[in-house]
Amino acid sequence: MARPPAPPALPPRGRLGPGLLVLLCLSSGYALEKKVVQSKVGEKVGLPCCHEISSPESLQNYRVYWQTNTTDVVLAYAGGKKISEHVRFLPRYENRTEMDTRNFTLWISPVEIPDNGSYQCVVQQYSHNSFVLCDERVTLFVTADFSDPNITVEVPADPCESTEMVVRCSSYGGFPKPKISGVLNNESVVWNTSCVSESSLSPYSVTSDLRLNVTKDVKFTCSIEYNGFVKSTSLLLKKPDDCIVPTVPPSYSVITASTTIIIIFLLAVILAARYLLRHACSRCRKPQDSVEEDVKECLKPPVSSKGTSETSSV
Repeated sequence: MARPPAPPALPPRGRLGPGLLVLLCLSSGYALEKKVVQSKVGEKVGLPCCHEISSPESLQNYRVYWQTNTTDVVLAYAGGKKISEHVRFLPRYENRTEMDTRNFTLWISPVEIPDNGSYQCVVQQYSHNSFVLCDERVTLFVTADFSDPNITVEVPADPCESTEMVVRCSSYGGFPKPKISGVLNNESVVWNTSCVSESSLSPYSVTSDLRLNVTKDVKFTCSIEYNGFVKSTSLLLKKPDDCIVPTVPPSYSVITASTTIIIIFLLAVILAARYLLRHACSRCRKPQDSVEEDVKECLKPPVSSKGTSETSSV
């Protein structure tokens, strides 16, 4: 493949921005190999370039451009001086970047999540017949640690109605997008629901739910995997209490009705007993009365014959 023509010489100061844009666009044809650099949020990271000079004094013979997304300039040097005017730099890199004047390494500190992405270093000979010496592409993978997974358990309020518990695992503040996994007694589980916040350049948060019927004490482990890192938390899930059917006390109306029935029953028994007692006593009194009458008849004095005669004569 034919080498594209060399970019034009650096234009006057007043037209530096457009000239730089032309250089950045043309230099994209020289990309050979992508290097990969990893860093964590808050650290200092160096992105290597493709050229090295013998002494910082010779920097005036070069143009060096660090850019991202092909057209967005991170840092630029020309004629041994840092270009600070008439160039559209990305504001978020301000006061966070510097370049090694020997090997043109781009240093970023402190690293932030939006720094994640692809970078390009373009080195050009600074002369009348300027040409591109090299073009290096570097990919920066930024990692932010997630919080330790937090496991919570929702136990059914009434074990008689349900023995199913909800196990929830959550973590936040990390980058890049994580993978969440669960292990129950050394066996992988499938989450019922899982929610990961959608954000390409800010911290992620993740929450997953699992519904389980726990019949015995088991160990549950939740893990968060991201960019080669893993954070895990384990929890012993205890079997819910056995179902105990409570004794329901009778209601007030039932107690009142039952008491009334008992009272009526007792009254009926008492009345029946009194009736039977009176009936039995009446039968016992009749023979006694006849005996008393016979005794009275026997005790009466006999009627005299004189009286009888007188009565007859009369």
